[in-house]
Amino acid sequence: MPKMTPSEAMAEVLVEEGITHVSGILGSAYMDLLDLFPAAGIDFISVRHEQTAGHMEDAYGRLSGKAGVVIGQNGPGITNYVTAVATANMAHTPMIVISPSAGSASIGWDGFQECDTWDIFKPITKMSLRVPHPKRAADVLRTAFRAAYAMRGPVLVDIPRDYFYGELDEEILKPSQYRVAPGGIGNPEMFEHAVQVLKEAKNPVIVSGRGVVDSGCVDTVAKLAEHLAAPVACTYLHNDAFPADNPLWAGPIGYMGSHAAMRLMEKADVILAIGSRLSYFGTLPQDGINYFPKTAKIVQIDINPMNIAKTHPITVGICGDAKACADELYRQLKNVKVDRDLTTVQNKVKAALAEWEKEIDAIANEPTMEGRMHPRKALEVVGKFVYDNDAIVTTDIGNTSSTANSYLRFKHPKRDIATLTFGNTGFAYQAALGAQLYCKDNKMTNPVVSIAGDGAWGMSLFEVPTACQFDLPVIATVYNNGAWCAEKKNQVDFYNNRFVGADIWSKSYAEIAKSMGADGYTVNNQKDLADALQTAYKNRRPAVVEIMTDGTRLAPPFRRDALALPTRFLPKYEKLDKKYFDK
Repeated sequence: MPKMTPSEAMAEVLVEEGITHVSGILGSAYMDLLDLFPAAGIDFISVRHEQTAGHMEDAYGRLSGKAGVVIGQNGPGITNYVTAVATANMAHTPMIVISPSAGSASIGWDGFQECDTWDIFKPITKMSLRVPHPKRAADVLRTAFRAAYAMRGPVLVDIPRDYFYGELDEEILKPSQYRVAPGGIGNPEMFEHAVQVLKEAKNPVIVSGRGVVDSGCVDTVAKLAEHLAAPVACTYLHNDAFPADNPLWAGPIGYMGSHAAMRLMEKADVILAIGSRLSYFGTLPQDGINYFPKTAKIVQIDINPMNIAKTHPITVGICGDAKACADELYRQLKNVKVDRDLTTVQNKVKAALAEWEKEIDAIANEPTMEGRMHPRKALEVVGKFVYDNDAIVTTDIGNTSSTANSYLRFKHPKRDIATLTFGNTGFAYQAALGAQLYCKDNKMTNPVVSIAGDGAWGMSLFEVPTACQFDLPVIATVYNNGAWCAEKKNQVDFYNNRFVGADIWSKSYAEIAKSMGADGYTVNNQKDLADALQTAYKNRRPAVVEIMTDGTRLAPPFRRDALALPTRFLPKYEKLDKKYFDK
């Protein structure tokens, strides 16, 4: 076995895993490894804040299927990754966090930048590993990749900073020698049961989730849908899990999703959920529609056995890779006669979509403040641009970003990247940088568009120079409504319009972008917005499109059951009203 240093061994593991870039901020703790990256063919993407590196690699991983790798300075550099890693964990995105720690001889002495990051990350990763000796550096890193892919999420590798140095004899293994390739199949008896349930269904609906996107089985889901004459709903914030130009596409479920999809599901007697854990928040009743009726039989396919029947009782549970299972299910079903007329079902879906679109059009046409657009009118334009140009979209959390769930439609998978159920602000632009990096590496010219309100944008705008430095022509759409509108809606509904901490001010986000080296556009009508998007795409430069929207046009609250009308006992608080807070 050849002699090498721990740094060299780790670099070689990264090379064998096909890692072409690592993201983070320069730090002395891992400089010995960093010094090897150019010779190893690994680019280092230097950002302004480590959280951005985490969100970038999350998005890159969702698009590429490869685990992203981040690294940082021990202590504060690594703790800055907490939010991004927690997001990737909830999103089931494989990721490797190389986490230098204090020198082995000084651990426990509260030295400079010492922190027990291993324990901090244990609850938000699939596994938190430690390198116990310099000779184990490569072995532990291999274990991290094995766990990240097997358990679908981030893994931390804690390594004392002095363990990058030394000597070891190491055999560099191919990934096929230490981890199982994606795929697999469920219990054959379960397929027989599923076929019987689907054969007897009168009103089946298919729910297509993230696993369908990751495993590449959208085409198989389409075949299943056509054979079963079943409408297809996309899971919450995975609008790319089924093509919107398919006549059986019913739209996304969940908050601000398609009433068409939810009403069709409400009447379903069988729900076939493919590649979805059926998350709690993503399946809550919306607008009075309980789209997971207790009378419906559920056939659920998921790669993680812990996700089967986690939130809803099932009739059949099949544990396995979404593509392998969907392919097998279709193989067994295609020769089974189904007593449903495809054209009739397609017409039913078309009628349900028309009814829903009429509803959201009525909301979008509500009057607005002078010089301000209704946020839905803005999203109509952005949604059309996305669909027509096969764009990749990243969305944040908040009023406008959530409303985008009604307007984002895709023809192809791996186009919709959302913060998902961790729900952190600042995700969209940072993730968009990672998505654009993926496009650049793969010579894709698809536009990358981020959607964020001005609150979330304030947590991301400092990365505009990163986009300029690395030539990442992300089109950031920033909805300037002057407030944290999702929370403002709660203050309207529960606190008698007492707005504390809700207002946001900026002179011009477009001008700030220009001063950072990007292109900036300020618009307040649909035509100018459409022109700005096309110009930004044509110019292929980092761009910020500031959309002046009406902050009084607020979406319904995320969770109607999450707050209650306040109770006050102390006299000084009993008579609170709006005037108390007026300046």
